[in-house]
Parts: sequence; C-alpha cells; structure tokens
Amino acid sequence: MRNQGLGSWPARRARMTPDRVALSYRGDHRTYADLRERVNRLASGLGVRRGDRVAYLGANQPAMVETFFAAGLLGAVFVPLNTRLAAPELRFILDDAEASVLVLGEERAGDGLPGRHVEAAEYEDLIASGSPEPVDEPVSQDDVCLIMYTSGTTGRPKGAMLTHANLTWNTVNLLVDVPLAHDEVVLISAPMFHIAALAQTLIPSVLKGGRAILEPSFDVERTFDLIEAERVTVMFGVPSMFGFLTRSPRWATADLSSLRHLLCGGAPVPEPLIRTYQDRGLTFLQGYGMTEVAPGALFLGAEHSVAKAGTAGVPCFFSDVRLVAPDGSPAAQGEPGELYVEGPNVMPGYWRSPEESAKVLSEDGWFRSGDIGVADEDGYIRISDRINDVIISGGENIYPAEVESALYEHTAVAECAVIGVPDEKWGEVGKALVVLRYGVTVEPEDLLRHLDGRLARYKIPKYLEFVAELPKNAAGKLLKAPLRKLYGG
Repeated sequence: MRNQGLGSWPARRARMTPDRVALSYRGDHRTYADLRERVNRLASGLGVRRGDRVAYLGANQPAMVETFFAAGLLGAVFVPLNTRLAAPELRFILDDAEASVLVLGEERAGDGLPGRHVEAAEYEDLIASGSPEPVDEPVSQDDVCLIMYTSGTTGRPKGAMLTHANLTWNTVNLLVDVPLAHDEVVLISAPMFHIAALAQTLIPSVLKGGRAILEPSFDVERTFDLIEAERVTVMFGVPSMFGFLTRSPRWATADLSSLRHLLCGGAPVPEPLIRTYQDRGLTFLQGYGMTEVAPGALFLGAEHSVAKAGTAGVPCFFSDVRLVAPDGSPAAQGEPGELYVEGPNVMPGYWRSPEESAKVLSEDGWFRSGDIGVADEDGYIRISDRINDVIISGGENIYPAEVESALYEHTAVAECAVIGVPDEKWGEVGKALVVLRYGVTVEPEDLLRHLDGRLARYKIPKYLEFVAELPKNAAGKLLKAPLRKLYGG
C-alpha cells in the first residue's frame, strides 16, 4: 500500500481478521470487512481531494469512524466538531478550517453552517453508490491526519494539527503501557470529538482488532448494563464519569468481572476515587496528556497504580517530559515546574497560526503545556494545576488541585472546585465550591475544619459555598472560567 497513514488501517486489519466485529452500535454489528468496504465506498463518494478538510458534526456513531478513516484514505484532513458548541462557534471553526464538506451525524442539522453538507440520509446513499474498490492515495506519516480544535479557554479555539505519525506513535506508547489483547471489547461513551476517546480507545482498538461499542453519550445505568451484558473489557472516562458510577446504587452489586483496564484522564484524578476502584479489585489506570501531544505524555502503569496512586506516572516510552522552573532552570525534585513534552507524538503546530504555535513550541520541538507538575524521588509526576489556576496569596502559591484532593477525602463531598478571589489583605485567597453527595447535610465550617491539619493554614480556603453543580465541557472536564465569573467576587 502507498498509504502509510491511518486511513489504510481498516484495510490492513481486514486482511488479517475480516470476520471479527469492528464496531457495535445500537445492536448493529459491523465486521472489519464491512468497515473496509464502507470506508472505500465513502471515500469514493465524498468528492474531496488530498489536503481538503472533512468536518464531522455528531455523536459517537459508525459514520464518525468511517468518515475519519475515509478522510485518511484520501489524504484529506478530518475535523471533528464539538456537538455542544453554539452555531457561531461552529461557524468559526468551519470557516477557519475552510472545510470542503460537513458530514452530519444522526439527528443533526446543519442550518446556517457554511459549506457543503452530507445529511444522515444522504450519507447512506453515498456509501451505496460508492465504489468498493480500494483507494490507494500516497499518504505519508508526516501528513496531517486531523485538526482538533482546543476548547478556547484562553480565547478563540485553535486547531491543533496532528499527523498520522503523531497518532501512530501515541498508539504505540499506549500499547507499551496497556497490554491490549485481540479480543478486547472497548466501551466508548466519552465523545470522540475529544482526542482521548478517539486516540486512546478507538484507534488502538482498530490496530489490535478489537470490538468497539459506540455510545452517543455517557449514561450510568446504560454503562452498567453494557458492562454486564457485553462483557466490556476496556473503558475510558474522565474522573467525573467514573465518579458517577461509584455513586450509583448499583455500584456495590454490579458485575464488573469482565473489566481488564479502566483508563482515566482529562483532569486530575482525586486519589479517593482511585482507591474506590482499587478496593473493587479493578485495574484503574490514569495518565496525563493534551490534544497537542495526541494526547499521551505521562502514564501510570498497572504495576505501580497502587503505590503511586494520585500521580500521573512517568513519561510514555517514546516521549520525554521535563519540569521547568519560572526562571527557566530545571525544577528540583519536589518543586513545582511547568511541564514540557517532546517526542514523535507532539503536534507540528496550530492550523494557520504560526504566532500561537511559536508561543508553545520551542525551536527544538518541546511543547509548553501550561500545566504545573511536581516530581517525586522516583520521577513520578503529580499534576498540580494549570499555571493560570494557581492562587497567589500573600506571596505563597496555592495549587487548587491539592486543596480539592483534600476536600474529596471528606465523605460528604461529591464534587468540588477551588478558585481564587480578591482579598484586601492577601491579594487573593481561595474559595471552595462544593457539590454535596445526595441526601447528605454538612456545614461549611465542618469541611474547612476537615482541611485543618491536612493542609498548611494558608492553603485552606477562606470561603466555602455549596452549589448544585459545576460547569463542565463535553468531555466532562471542569470549567473554572465560568466559576470565576459567577463566584469570583
């Protein structure tokens, strides 16, 4: 094959195991032979050329997987869109990417969005009329495979360009740490328009010839049902998803015996949550990464998941990580520093944004994450916070994630977030926003007393307020900007 990219993977896998089920969706099962043929047919009917951008708007469905691989087969660039974005935000991304076509998933309308649309009904017609003959466009590992737009928490979203090599090496890194087998049943309910669900679950599943169960959204009851009925072996989720499962009445009695690997990322994982899964005898694995590194940078393997629980692990096999102090020198052991990443999984830059790329990429290829980490004596790194989230109170740095972790140790706390608020005396102090477990009553003073003795006094929030819920993005990641706006004072 002249195609060395991910677009060739359905054909490569189908020539090895054509009859294995590749995708399951709402009772419909498609083999790798089916996937290969449908991707070929779609590629022939999309009407795009090498380098064109192919956007997709919809939930986790076979059409999303097929569009991703069809774009790669043609040497085009896949642009997944966040389904929770408002119409103006979607228009900005489509205009910025100059998408040639927008494929719409089930129950999605493209009203007011630019470009040529392929509606769900037309999609099946394209496949039916397309040619099943193989497409063999020359695609190299260095060609851009997808553009994934970041959440835009610091301004307009930026399109992180990820090459076929970036995604391939990320898959290799994952498989070094997670011994996925050929018979894995992978539950994908986190949205694949975010990098972790796509690159840490779907892509490795296809490489190994596993079966991916696609779910349009995460639902606690549905998750338990699928694990028990389908004998799910692998699941990825963000901390809030795993937390919801533990708070369900079914948690204590659910049959989880089929689970081999639980992968968690997307936000710092509270240590009590990790212990809850370990107490059930489950292999709970966490890592750290971001869209710009495709996404794995650190990983905590099963061998050390108990002893080093709470850390994000060590650098992935083919990645390098260093911690940098504010003055540019290497951060000492036990001292916080900004986390830099280098390796074949690091993006070449942001789409048509050389100035933004230069802000985060050094000339020798190191990516500045904007996250703060602390390394222990064995080199295991604990992610403490975003640089922008650090609270500076009376000259002391307070890392909200550390305070949040201590709050989670109280049995009444379901979720929490700590932000900085102005203070005349100290410049800035902490304010904790807490969601209580259902049916639990506790006073704010009780939670603050709980922190006394666990944290230095200056780290204990001056204020604590109960809230009904905390804002999150579509991947379940906590959004602190809205909290600062609402409660920053």
